[in-house]
Amino acid sequence: MDSVADFVFQPQQPIEETPAPAAEPAAPAAAAQAAAPAAAPANLLGPLAGLAGKWSGRGFNVIWRPHPLKPSGQDRFLELNVTSEELDFGPALKNIPNRGLLMPNISLDGLSYLQQISDANTHGPQHFEPGLWLTVPPTGDPHEPRTVARLASIPHGTTIMLQGTAQTAAGAPTIPDVSIKPFTIGQPAQTIDFPEQTLATATQFRTSGVGLTGVTQQMVNNPNTVLRAAQPQIASTTTLHVASRDAALPGGGTANIAFLTGTKDGPNAVAVSVTATFWLETLQGQSQPTRLQYSQLVLLNFNTLSWPHITVGTLTKQP
Repeated sequence: MDSVADFVFQPQQPIEETPAPAAEPAAPAAAAQAAAPAAAPANLLGPLAGLAGKWSGRGFNVIWRPHPLKPSGQDRFLELNVTSEELDFGPALKNIPNRGLLMPNISLDGLSYLQQISDANTHGPQHFEPGLWLTVPPTGDPHEPRTVARLASIPHGTTIMLQGTAQTAAGAPTIPDVSIKPFTIGQPAQTIDFPEQTLATATQFRTSGVGLTGVTQQMVNNPNTVLRAAQPQIASTTTLHVASRDAALPGGGTANIAFLTGTKDGPNAVAVSVTATFWLETLQGQSQPTRLQYSQLVLLNFNTLSWPHITVGTLTKQP
């Protein structure tokens, strides 16, 4: 996806500006200062500005896929992939008008993106995702601070809307542990260990052969360990944390085609929630982020359990 000139929305009636209160006549010195050129406006993309451009790198993907019960009697297959990834952000979208009823209108700004992931061992295409990252200004109704949002569409038949926060801090990110253990729906403490999770246990229901090249038991136990390997000296990190379900935010959600959602017999595999954290990292001696890491957890529900689908990546900005 090649970046082109920034796209600016042109609504028929522009967003109304609230008039500023009338000012007292300026003193001569103040008048001269007011006549000086105005400072350049801040980047409307805010914390998303560092995403712009092309990124590439490697990562790791874990997904419990449903397996037809007949005739095997097995309900699951554990797919493990060392991944190769291209992630392209741009062009920028400016002044996206959102009309208000309960409060004045707001404008959003954002970046389009295209994510393409393949298996680094077999070179088979694995994931294709077009989407948008947006900045949302503070709002009064609902009463929310400035937020960021990610909209994505996945060819398997799922769309997601994630919303959350952005913050920048000195130093490297703190990357938490994450588990691939399935659990009873709605009961995350009731985890279950399956034999497919242990690489030393032979099974026909897990990735095998060349597909396992580079996969370790540590990676399967905690995919986020891949992100902690060979950390450079990081001066600052902008953390973008978004979720489809956030108790503090009324927005967000997932939608699935009928095949995934199912009916009275239950789902084939429905994506019920998504949580993702992206870390934009500025290395020592640099002024802009040149390293991007992320960890995403999707919960797939089928056969009475929630099955974690975890994808992680470490990408480098391309010239």
